Parts: sequence; structure tokens; C-alpha cells
Amino acid sequence: MTDAEDIAWQKLDKRTLGVTTAGMLGVCVAIGVPVTSGLINNDALPVPLVLLLVLSGVVVVVGAVVLYDYLRIRKTWFRVTDEKVELRTGILRRQHRAVHRERIRTVDVHAHPLYRVFGVAKVHIGTGEHAESEGSQLTLDAVSRSFADMLRDDLLTRPAPTVDSDEPVGEPPPVLAEFDLGWLRYVPVSIWPGVLGVAACGVAWQITDWFGLRDSVLGQAAELIRELSLWTVIPLAVVVVLVVGLVASLAFGVEAWWNFRLQRTGDTLQVRRGLLIHRSLSLAEDRLRGVELVEPYGARLLGGGRLEAVATGIRDNKPDQPGEDTKVLLPEAPREIAQRVAAEILREPESPTTADITGHPRAALRRRLVWAVAAVAVVEAVLVVIGLTVTSILLHVAWISALVLLPGALFVAIENYRNLGHGHTADYLLVRYGVLARRTAALRRSGIIGVTVRQSPFQRRLGLADFTVTTAAGSGAFTAYDADDAEVLAVACRVVPDLLDPFVVRD
Repeated sequence: MTDAEDIAWQKLDKRTLGVTTAGMLGVCVAIGVPVTSGLINNDALPVPLVLLLVLSGVVVVVGAVVLYDYLRIRKTWFRVTDEKVELRTGILRRQHRAVHRERIRTVDVHAHPLYRVFGVAKVHIGTGEHAESEGSQLTLDAVSRSFADMLRDDLLTRPAPTVDSDEPVGEPPPVLAEFDLGWLRYVPVSIWPGVLGVAACGVAWQITDWFGLRDSVLGQAAELIRELSLWTVIPLAVVVVLVVGLVASLAFGVEAWWNFRLQRTGDTLQVRRGLLIHRSLSLAEDRLRGVELVEPYGARLLGGGRLEAVATGIRDNKPDQPGEDTKVLLPEAPREIAQRVAAEILREPESPTTADITGHPRAALRRRLVWAVAAVAVVEAVLVVIGLTVTSILLHVAWISALVLLPGALFVAIENYRNLGHGHTADYLLVRYGVLARRTAALRRSGIIGVTVRQSPFQRRLGLADFTVTTAAGSGAFTAYDADDAEVLAVACRVVPDLLDPFVVRD
């Protein structure tokens, strides 16, 4: 074994400065063009002076950011020994952090288009102890792409295969799932076409304001309404928004999941995906506590769903960190494929998510219907009171909104009740919940570390109770809402007898 003191410290790749420069130039162009256009159109300053001020600002901003990045690279060192990974950082405040190799559970490699142009990548090394803890991961931003791939393979290599691994030595890693263009059919039935369509319209509206075209656009819209009538323009606008949103959603879906591949390397699951932004996510199987089958309403109508990992050490998404959907092991795909992949991930003959689910009592449905009607009644009461005291227009808003809100609230209540359920197998506890997206969590019974049974006064009258199990993975808690209180303790005692037996008195 090599002495750690004999291993030289390494520095980050200097090509990162090119990434920073190009990125900041793009930001400055995106901000500077509308600012320049606005100043010129308003005749606030002479054109040469405007151009001089804007270009000077660009030089100062880009220079300052690149200088900071240069100092960051100069003051950052790392090394990888046989025992640990060490990182020294800091310009004014120095930090020396180290992670022992046996604690490393995730190594994620990320490369967006600029990184790929300059041949570098960002590496996140996680221990799996706490997804929010700063000390639980090291980030190398950035190293060469070849070194990043080599480092990932090296750090995730285990000294010996697991006992239950039956993979032939020397065989290529088995592929559990690959991207299929047919999976894009679930995009149009999601909420994203509408959301992205509205967002695109908002961006377009802001751009017209930057370039002083808002009055012209409003005039053309008014002329169009006069020619075609309002009842023709509104459906046409809705169609345009949905089409734009659909195109954007398909583009985002293709970019995020193109080249998707889920494979098992030894005792590590690896997800590789991305068209423009390459993402490589890894997860040690000994950190896996189960899976969640997530079926959004639209995808469920078409028989589809996605798989998410219930595991320790998965980084939570943050604005300054890549790798969105870090829990997703399989995007929206046919339910049969999702069930097959879940079984292979858990090394089970059949996916536990296919086990029988016990529905919850009808009293849970009545409770949700009451809450739905009460919520709508509160909104309408406020509108009526204001309408009677301030303006009668709100009285018309009240009855029109009631026609929309009440059916919607009742639909959500019924759908929420239909998604309730729980069950168990020899090795797994199943919890089903969700409003419009039905989530079926299959948790390993050996990974459950706590049980909580809650019962409010209203639930006690209806014979209902909430049954929550905690595990050191995922969100940390999974709840079966409004289950039959007589059945809750029986299920809990069967699933985790060692936890509850000392506290249960049997007749």
C-alpha cells in the first residue's frame, strides 16, 4: 500500500477558467442586450456612451469573476490515496476535508455543454451519511473528463463482490434499462406543457418590454380580437400556449434522458443520461432501502410510471448543484418495465410493488370530501362578504368560481382517497399515498427504524389513524394516512415486531 505522504497533491484543471469566461460572457450578453436596447430606445444617453458603459461593465464583471475563479483554482488542492480522498480549499478561510474511501457511497460526474467543450467535468463524492450535510460530500470543480471517469470507477470499486452477487467475473456490467423514444408519449399528459407554455409566454412578454415593443404587441392583439372576436382568440391562444409548452417539454425530456442507461457494476447502480448535459449518478446497493413507483395522473392513465430510489446519501437538489431528479432510477416508462426494473434493482424475483394493497375505510373518503367542501365554502364566503360590502361584481365571481372549484376539489378528494393503501410482504412494507401522483413505496422491513401511530380527535371518532414508519433514507418518513385503527397496530406488529412487541398489550 502506498504511503499517503508520498502521494502528491493535485490541482484542478485550468481549463475551468475557459468555462467561467464563456459562461459569464453569455450572461453578460443576455443582460446587456436588453439593457442597451432600452437605453438607446429611451434616448437616455448618446449611443456611443451607452456602448462604452455597457462594454466597460462587461469587462469589469467578467474580469472580476474570472479572477476569483483563478484564485479559487490556485488555492484548491486534492489527492486520492489508498485510504481517503482529501480536499484543501479556501481563499481567505482555509478548509481541509477528508473522506475515507470505505465511507464513499456515491460518485456523480456532471458535464454541461461548456464543460464538454473544454473537456472537463464536475465530480461530487458523497458518503451517504446525511444528504444535507456539508461534510458528507466533496466536490471537485472541475477536473478533466477522463480523470473524472477514472476516479468514479476507482472510488466505487469494492475489494470483493457481495455474497449474493452472481455476476460472472469479466463479463460487461448488466444493463437493467435503456432509453426508449416511445417513453416520450408520457410527456404530453404531464403538467409541464401547460407550465412551460405559460413560462415561455411570460419570457416573450418581458422581451417585448425590453425592446420597447409592448405597445405594438398590445395593439396587434386588440386588432386581432376585433377581427376574430374574443371567443375565437382565447381558444387559439390556449392552443398556441399548449403547443409551445409541448415542444419545450419534449425538448427538455429528450435532453434530460437521451442516452439513459441504468446498469449494475458490482454492487453499485449507475445511471448515465443526458444529451447536452452529461450526468453520471451512482448509488451503492448497501445504501438502498427500497424503491418508490411514482405514477403521475396522466402517465397512470396511459399505464406508465417512474422509479425513484429510497436510499441514504442521495443529494437533495439545490439551485447551484447539477443532477436534477437525483432519486430517479427510471423515467416515466410502461408500468411493466418499471416493475421489472424494480425487481432487478432489489434483486427480487418479483417487484414488491406488485403485492396486494389494502385500501382504507370509506370514512377516509368522507373525511376528504368534508374538507374539500369546507375549503371551497371558506373561499366563497370571503368573496360573498366582500361582494356584499364592497362591490357586487365579486358576487358573480363567487358563483362562477364555485362552479369550477367545487367539482375540482371533490375530484382531488376522491383521487386522494383512491391512492391510499398499505400492504406488506415477507421482506417489504408497502405504503401508497399521493394526490394526483400516486406513489407506492416498497420499504425493506430491515431498514425500518421507527414506527409512529397518530390519531386526532376527529380520526378517533371515525376509527381512523395515521401509521408512519421512519427509515434513514429518502424523505425519512412514509405515512399510511387514515388507515383503519384496528388494523394499524396489527400490521405494525407483523412488519416490525421487534420494535412494538414490548409496548403492545394483547387480550
